[in-house]
Amino acid sequence: MKKNLGSVPAVYPMPVLMVAAYDEQGNVNVMNAAWGMICGMDKIALFIDEEHKTTQNILKTKAFTVSLADKANIVAADFFGIATGNKMPDKFQRSGCHAVKSSFVNAPVIEEFPVVMECELAEIVNTPNMYAVVGKILNTAADESVLSDNGKVDPTKLNALIFDQFQSGYYVTGEKAGQAWNAGAPLMKK
Repeated sequence: MKKNLGSVPAVYPMPVLMVAAYDEQGNVNVMNAAWGMICGMDKIALFIDEEHKTTQNILKTKAFTVSLADKANIVAADFFGIATGNKMPDKFQRSGCHAVKSSFVNAPVIEEFPVVMECELAEIVNTPNMYAVVGKILNTAADESVLSDNGKVDPTKLNALIFDQFQSGYYVTGEKAGQAWNAGAPLMKK
């Protein structure tokens, strides 16, 4: 029997995304965002508030990067979620992370995180029910250490963090449970 929990955002897992952009002086700002998702083969939507320093930077520069946080960098990833660039101008320096300029967009690539999508601002969706930053992915780069023999990202090597909204925990991905577009194939024959 199920117990009613009320109005709870019950989507699990949620990604742990590191969204980075330059401010008007070229300083790096990074935020932790769990409310984001691919919304097309070359698009990502981030459901982040307009008041975030990173959002304001994206609006000015029209570019940003989105990295997948991993277990090795959990301290920095969580810090980027609890500290605000609006009140802590040296937030990125405190993290100990390093950034280089993207070759594809005017945005920083955080070197510590193993997978990054380099995006230009495609649109802002602003309705009474949501504020979304939509980016067009111009390039995705990955550390060779997380690639499989076929040159694609291997989730078992990535150790990507996932966020749990129920208990506010971080977990790590890794074990493959089945093959997509194959596990349900036997039911097609019924």
